[in-house]
Amino acid sequence: MYPPIDPYDSGLLDVGDGNQVYWELYGNPGGKPAVVVHGGPGTGCSAGMRRHFDPERYRVLLFDQRGSGRSTPHASDHTVDLSVNTTEHLLADMERLREHFGIGRWLVFGGSWGSTLGLAYAERHPERVSEMVICGVTTSRRSELDWLYRGAGALFPEEWERFRDVAGTDDVLNGYVRLMADPDPEVRAKATEAWCAWEDTVLSLEPNGVPKPFGSMPPKQREAVVRICSHYFANDCWLEDGVLLREAARLKGIPAVLIHGRLDISGPLQTAWELAKLWPDAELAVIEDSGHTGSDEMRARTRRALDDFLTAP
Repeated sequence: MYPPIDPYDSGLLDVGDGNQVYWELYGNPGGKPAVVVHGGPGTGCSAGMRRHFDPERYRVLLFDQRGSGRSTPHASDHTVDLSVNTTEHLLADMERLREHFGIGRWLVFGGSWGSTLGLAYAERHPERVSEMVICGVTTSRRSELDWLYRGAGALFPEEWERFRDVAGTDDVLNGYVRLMADPDPEVRAKATEAWCAWEDTVLSLEPNGVPKPFGSMPPKQREAVVRICSHYFANDCWLEDGVLLREAARLKGIPAVLIHGRLDISGPLQTAWELAKLWPDAELAVIEDSGHTGSDEMRARTRRALDDFLTAP
């Protein structure tokens, strides 16, 4: 990865509904435009995301999606209205940011939930996307969500039972939505702990992953992530089931690299494979030593993909 770098500009953009979205720009102000779409939903951006791009040749926009990171209001406050925090709102926010900075077309880079949102954006606005690089490909279909929050329990039955028991129902997603709206901070804290423990369990077998990526988040960030994730996933992310694959033809003409870990349990390779078959302009790169959280080989392949798009016709 490239050396650490600080933004040359940052601020908040009023996107309506009482929300202010945090943004930052780094790299070369005259460079190739790119936007980073973070995962979660609800994790916010990190300084490490800046290091995928050549700072001499890219102009990169990072932004914290509604309710997360440095955007306001923050979803860790259980009274914050999440009815104005949906996939449609985030897609509109991306367009507001693009127009605010006078960008005609940009490369879209994202991973995990960021791949779902990035694909939804590209299918909505294909004329605005020059290229895509996606890591940990997901489309948030019901089958993918059911695997992550139910099916993977076949590998970790004891841990999934604890996760379900805190929810108090087999419908764990709606159970956690209810718990995260509870006015009792102890109820919300217990639910946050249980959700993060389950997410970390699913990631625990990755040979090159970061230990307990959810459990190691600061408390406010963890609560926001759990609240936003359960809100989005209980509502199928406001996407028709399978729509991002069904409408993959809208991506025709957009060059892309899909980078996915062979050992990804939380988001198995099947989705990336299906998408690549439907998208002739996309190259699928399977990283043998990586799971969902990456490896040195995955980071090197990501950098190479982004470097290659600097010189492609």
